[in-house]
Amino acid sequence: MNKKKYVFNALFLVAVFAATLYYVFHGRDLKQLAAYIRMSDPAYWVIAVIFVVIFIVGESVILFYLLKSTRQPARFGHCCLYSFIGFFFSCVTPSASGGQPMQLVYMKKDGLSVAISTYILMIVTIGYKMVLVLLGLGVMLIRPAGIIRYLDSVNGWILLGIVLNVIAVGFMLLLLFRAGIVGAMLNGLLSVACRFRLVKDREKWKQKIESLVDRYKQVSAYLKSHPHIGLNVLLLSILQRMALFAVTAIIYVSFGLKGESLIVILILQGMISVAVDMLPMPGGMGITEGLFLMIFAPIFGKLTLPGLVVSRGISFYAQLLICLVMTVVGHFVIGKRKKLQQ
Repeated sequence: MNKKKYVFNALFLVAVFAATLYYVFHGRDLKQLAAYIRMSDPAYWVIAVIFVVIFIVGESVILFYLLKSTRQPARFGHCCLYSFIGFFFSCVTPSASGGQPMQLVYMKKDGLSVAISTYILMIVTIGYKMVLVLLGLGVMLIRPAGIIRYLDSVNGWILLGIVLNVIAVGFMLLLLFRAGIVGAMLNGLLSVACRFRLVKDREKWKQKIESLVDRYKQVSAYLKSHPHIGLNVLLLSILQRMALFAVTAIIYVSFGLKGESLIVILILQGMISVAVDMLPMPGGMGITEGLFLMIFAPIFGKLTLPGLVVSRGISFYAQLLICLVMTVVGHFVIGKRKKLQQ
């Protein structure tokens, strides 16, 4: 990522954050809001933060499992750092576009194969998004009365989210099992780079692409012959996602509220993720807050805005802070010691 892109992403993040603050707090009685927030039991905030960490480390478990399944020399501690790094850059870049490229950079520093790491990160993303596809389609097709009545005002957003996630998963599955397409795409990029004289030694890069595609084919063939690995990744991804969705339910309890099932609250939070996951906003800022206020108003009542502040503050902003700290740690730890042997 070049300096101009860093500056653009930083400015875009600040602009979206400022617009979100204005949207959420403009015209609100901040003293009354603070008084309502004090009604929430902080002990539950600690539990919610733990669930956020479980969510992040859940990806680490998947990464470690996939690396070991493909006989790659992985350290679980470093897999945790890859996850913290990935989520930090996903939170601060549009459409979470910066997360996996940065994970790939640090995995390469650890001596892991770029081809295999790319393949594994794609599997992680497919599992991550497949949970949203299954949840979104399940709710919209079965239409359980206890859930769908809260979603009438946001159906358009949810349908858009489902369509975009289905397209993304379909495209990635195509790349996953058709290594020839990956090779063709990379060779096409190489041709463009050579045309604009960005690459001098064409043959050298062509050989690198061939080597990468060969390793990509090897891991593809291995995973095709071991379909249980994909199923295990999906099951782990479901548990991982549920940990983050549960934060809103925990905050609901922290305010002493009753009357709605915690499972319903968890699923509704999941449907917000379905709607915003593919939208080009860092961390879904702005849209997530708007959907929360619409969906949860009948459930949280006068505590909807305080519920949003605490829930979102933990599930996104606390996550961002934790990941920032661990990203700094990862920068000084990964690649500094003796690299893993491929």
